[in-house]
Amino acid sequence: MDTGLTTIPEADIEKHRATAQSLITRMVVLEDASGQSATPLAGTGRRFVSTVSTGSVRKTREVELTKTVAAIRPDDQLLSIPQHTLLYRVRRGIQIALAVAEVFVRSSDLESLQARNARAPLEGEEATHFKKLLSASGYVAAFSLAAYLLQLIDSDGEPPNDIAEPDFLFDTPQDAVKSMVAGLDRVLAGARDDADLLMRTRTLARIAIDGLLTRKGRFDGLGAFEDTHIRIDADDFTLDGFDVAPGRKSKPLTMTFKKPQEVVGNHIAKYQSIKLAKMLMAYDFDRQMNPFVELGGFLFTFIGDGAPGTGKTTLIQMIAGLVNDYCQVASYPFFYENFGVEQISSYQGKSGQNCRQFIDNVLNPRAIGFGTVDDVDQVAAKRSDDRASAGQHEITGVLMSAFSGAMTVIRGNCSFGMFSNYPENVDDALRQRAGARWLVDGPQTEDDYIDIFVLLAGKNHKIPLGEHDLYAAQQIQRAVAEAYEGHARPQEDGLMKVHDRFMKEKGEPRTLADVGAYLHMIKQAEPRFTGRAIKNVTDAIKMRAMDIELPDDWFERPETFMHKPYDEKKAMVEELRGPFSMDMVMQEINRYADSEFRYSDRSDDAAVSKLVRDARLRERAVKEIEELKAKGLWNA
Repeated sequence: MDTGLTTIPEADIEKHRATAQSLITRMVVLEDASGQSATPLAGTGRRFVSTVSTGSVRKTREVELTKTVAAIRPDDQLLSIPQHTLLYRVRRGIQIALAVAEVFVRSSDLESLQARNARAPLEGEEATHFKKLLSASGYVAAFSLAAYLLQLIDSDGEPPNDIAEPDFLFDTPQDAVKSMVAGLDRVLAGARDDADLLMRTRTLARIAIDGLLTRKGRFDGLGAFEDTHIRIDADDFTLDGFDVAPGRKSKPLTMTFKKPQEVVGNHIAKYQSIKLAKMLMAYDFDRQMNPFVELGGFLFTFIGDGAPGTGKTTLIQMIAGLVNDYCQVASYPFFYENFGVEQISSYQGKSGQNCRQFIDNVLNPRAIGFGTVDDVDQVAAKRSDDRASAGQHEITGVLMSAFSGAMTVIRGNCSFGMFSNYPENVDDALRQRAGARWLVDGPQTEDDYIDIFVLLAGKNHKIPLGEHDLYAAQQIQRAVAEAYEGHARPQEDGLMKVHDRFMKEKGEPRTLADVGAYLHMIKQAEPRFTGRAIKNVTDAIKMRAMDIELPDDWFERPETFMHKPYDEKKAMVEELRGPFSMDMVMQEINRYADSEFRYSDRSDDAAVSKLVRDARLRERAVKEIEELKAKGLWNA
């Protein structure tokens, strides 16, 4: 979303402090009666539930959030630091929510309608329109408060399952924030300790936002707020319309980083990893957009496949290390997270929630993000696999929606990598959502094996190197040029047959029509080669057109490139861009199609192996049955 920045003066926030203080100290709210008694039955932990329907009855309730929070530690007269922080954040969030609601008022007809209604009560359609806009301003206030708590409250642990969304009221902005505070008070009454206090607050904020987004269609006049970009530096709080920023505070990254020279082989994957790290650093935090997204060539998702031990983990460590180093130079926040099998839950819906949280954490537009799904074939199941757990199916759905769904917005601040030893076991639709395919095949040549042995052996010896130019084969430009040239012709037998037939019928491709004919032949041979595959191929071609080496000195000092305004960054990148050639087109088609044929062949081989094994087991079983019958033991 390309938006302008809306600033809220501190004075506009501070004027709501008295109101906010009164709402967390003591207020009275009107709520639906639940039919459940507030007093527990003596000697039990249960409460009396009336058999008379009270669904239409509303009753008042006193809410004293300050006392509720203090009651978590009744033996201490002073609030703990987490308790005090929570109360301060709630009060500050109310102030900001009411100030944001005023921004909405000024950007709509509500301001003029309020002025006219103050002079004389509105009537007819104007009164109806006024009431709808007033309710919309209440909705904006509730959303702002929930987003503030979600971004500013930091907690770890397992979210509780006993939290219901607030009883929302949208009559006015004050009514909306009162309903949020009342819901929070009810939730915190069951907190056990400070950690549970914070986790319950954060969980309520998430549930409130989910509930608010489902109600969004009921309100008129929210269109103007959709494009609002609000940043409050004093709180490190960002509000981009109704986009939900995750707000989890990033912890210091602790992992073993690898330098590019420590990665032997995997030339194309290593080259594109280095390019990806530099692309991410072109992201503009004010505009919340990356020039590479606008110009083409940004790598949002990719999949790396290869046999065990070929260097997938090393590649992850290299990318994270490069981005982390660049972010430290530019003083940008960097967030890395891996989603693994340990986050698959036995509770229904929990695996999907964990995956959605992972996606939101990496997508956070206030940081540079890199997310990985290692062993994606174990984490996300094929939709046709009825032996997989419900949690694995949930994760597949969430990843598909996040990587290329109707609501996917690519800003260019983050990238997701999926890695697998057995990519043929990944759902076809999920695999095709990977914009690039990296074959991580490790060292291949004799020079590669000499280089990797010398690198891993270290220097604690006096054995001579011998006749070998150390690391010459790892010089990235030369190695990549040779690797790309290797894709001028297909490498998989199935695609090679298609290529040979095309060359015999059409000759060397010279026009776009020739390219389309080649793609159609591939489609006839491999049904998985769909329209999304064509999009991925064209994205890869655009990336090759942007196959520019951003100078290293751009990333040595932030003011040289990283801290420049968006338009200047875009112009600097655009100057280096060149057109793509037919050679690039054929190489990228063959690279991508090779991967599809490779996955298909592996899947077929696995199916054949299973059938052969089953047949052998049947023959063995028949033989043993005959032996048992001969001994008279079969019916025993």
